[in-house]
Parts: sequence; structure tokens; C-alpha cells
Amino acid sequence: MRYLIRGILAAAGIAAIHIFGSGAVAESQKVSDQRYAPEFKYIDHWLNSEPLTMQQLRGKVVLVDFWTYSCINCVNTLPYVTQWHDKYKDQGLVVVGVHTPEFPFEKSTANVQAAIRKFGIRYPVAQDNQYGTWSAYHNQYWPAMYLIDADGRIVYEHYGEGQYKETEANIQKLLAARKSPPAR
Repeated sequence: MRYLIRGILAAAGIAAIHIFGSGAVAESQKVSDQRYAPEFKYIDHWLNSEPLTMQQLRGKVVLVDFWTYSCINCVNTLPYVTQWHDKYKDQGLVVVGVHTPEFPFEKSTANVQAAIRKFGIRYPVAQDNQYGTWSAYHNQYWPAMYLIDADGRIVYEHYGEGQYKETEANIQKLLAARKSPPAR
């Protein structure tokens, strides 16, 4: 019996190492179907901006960042997202944070505004308490980033932390393509 229990524990340990130690903390992918980005839906409040639409943002490269202020993984990505906003906003990048609450206390606009101040967020933030935009993107993760090209198509997705160099390289590539004349 003792050997059976040891065997089960060893198997469980190996499975845990495989599942949790695989480095699968983050996932990035280029999107092959390149669907058009959905409009922002059922937004309760816009912070740091007047209301935006995807139609208004055509011609720009857009980074939509789904986050919530009490998610440590989201908080860890914010310095990168804020840096990209500051670095590329004059080249045609628009960052839109979509704050979708995980817990009831995160629905408070005052709490979201306090988090925006605390983390130094200067880009537009859409408060998505009803999960309208979250659902339109078929999103399932905090944090999640969607890169949208100048034509309004989602061309890159990233879930979780990490892959910051890859994400920034994709931003740079889309900004360069935006500046290039179309091929004839």
C-alpha cells in the first residue's frame, strides 16, 4: 500500500511539473483568419478619453489590453503597455485599456480611476463592467492583448505575461507597414 501511495504521489508530482513548470505562463499567436476587431460594446465609462470607436481608429495601429487592477499578472504588464503608449503614440499607435472586472469591487469607477492614477496610465481606458467588449472579442483571460492593424483586423493576440519583445516587434512591424505605400 505504501508503494502504491508513493507511486501516485510521484505521478502527481510529475504531472504538476509538466503542467505548471512548462513555462506556459503566456501564449502568443499571430492570427491567421485576421477577423475585424469588434466595436467597443456596452462600455460603462471612458476614462482618460472621450468615447472611441474602432471605426474612428481605422488607419491607426491599435493595442487593446484587457486588464483588471487587482490582477497581479495585469499589473505586471502595465509598465510595458504604458511604455509602448508613450514610445509609439506619435507614430500611430493607440492603446486602449479595457478594464473588465473579475470581482464586484472592481466595478467601482472611483476604484478604477484610483488604479489609473496609481499605475500612471495615460491612455484611454474603457470600463467594461457588463463584459460587452470582453464577449465581443471572445476573450477568456486577464491580461490579454490584441493588436489591430490599420485596416482594423486583429493580427496578433497575447494572453498572460511575458513575450514583451515579441509584442513590441509586432507593434513596430505594424507601424512600419502603416507608413509604407501599398504594393502595386
